[in-house]
Amino acid sequence: MKIISANFIYTPEGFVENQAVAFTDTISQIGSLETLQASYPEAKHIQTEPNSILFPGFINTHVHLEFSSNKTSLKYGSFMPWLYSVIEHREDLVGECDNSVMMGECEAMMRSGITTFGAISSFGNELEVCENTPQRVVFFNELIGSNAQYADMLYGDFMERVKASMSCKPSSRITPAIAIHSPYSVHPIILQKAVNVAKEHKLPLSAHFLESQAEREWLEHGEGELKSFFKKYFSTETPVTNIQEFMYAFDTYPTHFTHCVQANQVELDYLAQKGHSIAHCPRSNRYLGCGRLPIENLKLPFTVATDGLSSNDSLNIFDELRAALLLHNDIPIQELAINLLKTVTSDAADVLGLNCGKIEAERAADFAIVTLREAPKRHEEIALWSILHTKEVSALYIEGEQYV
Repeated sequence: MKIISANFIYTPEGFVENQAVAFTDTISQIGSLETLQASYPEAKHIQTEPNSILFPGFINTHVHLEFSSNKTSLKYGSFMPWLYSVIEHREDLVGECDNSVMMGECEAMMRSGITTFGAISSFGNELEVCENTPQRVVFFNELIGSNAQYADMLYGDFMERVKASMSCKPSSRITPAIAIHSPYSVHPIILQKAVNVAKEHKLPLSAHFLESQAEREWLEHGEGELKSFFKKYFSTETPVTNIQEFMYAFDTYPTHFTHCVQANQVELDYLAQKGHSIAHCPRSNRYLGCGRLPIENLKLPFTVATDGLSSNDSLNIFDELRAALLLHNDIPIQELAINLLKTVTSDAADVLGLNCGKIEAERAADFAIVTLREAPKRHEEIALWSILHTKEVSALYIEGEQYV
């Protein structure tokens, strides 16, 4: 048993002052330091630095590790030029992204307090890294394939990757999961088969959806910039599905849709009605010129996530939260900061179905410790100061063991 104390603890009820947490690999009790030491006299006491805040470990629900070698290869500013640059540089970027590069990014995420992440895997290349990182990983095996001629082959490869993630070593903290690449890149027949697999095995399910205006034009009218892209690379000028058909495929199973910046209010309300949620990636959306998700009008849960380094400059969750503070400038900043912290802790854990993300009894003992430069003068602004003044955490624990 260990006891950790801090000036403030971020709980589901908000920030509480001068409390402590008793824990092993899970949280046993929260209370005053004196009470916990009386209950657990043999426990080791961990005293955090002055002006420290104990958070549950942060959760980054949507990350692509496979392009972690990208720095200046891909073209930003607009979605279609970026997509063409991905096609042009994909082999080099994947080839340069070996296990050491990906593990380096996992370690960087830990330094920013991320104890859990959702890895979107197109090829399965990062499975070994995800097995070996201390973090818990929701491993989203991604399905792609819009050409009916090759659909069965691609689905077979997808299922092999799903089975591999289900067979990870017991010591890893991997949860197998399924991701659908996008409406324009997955044939409806194999899409439905994949959704059925998720339902049968109760696996988390994710899907990119309405990221760009080009995607919307293609799905609605079979026109726009994606038309020439599909003609050039796939010899087709007809989309395999439309917006409504794609949405309806997920009606019976809660899904974490990514981006949705081009979804209209009717579509967002439909997703809410069906119990879905959204992964919001502010910097990726800005860098690719896709637009802004109107979080002020959402009636469904959302998380804040970094996406991958193919469309971002870091996987640091505090960088992402600061970007969200700036992007959503119509929401009062203190209110927004409080809500954003929920999106990377309790809300993210609920979306992924994980027993972490909250400091309360029987939850996993995943902690991130943030140390402010000075004592907060107003308690209602602790959330804001934590986001604004943190680049790296002071310490990080996963299931009770310290890794930073």
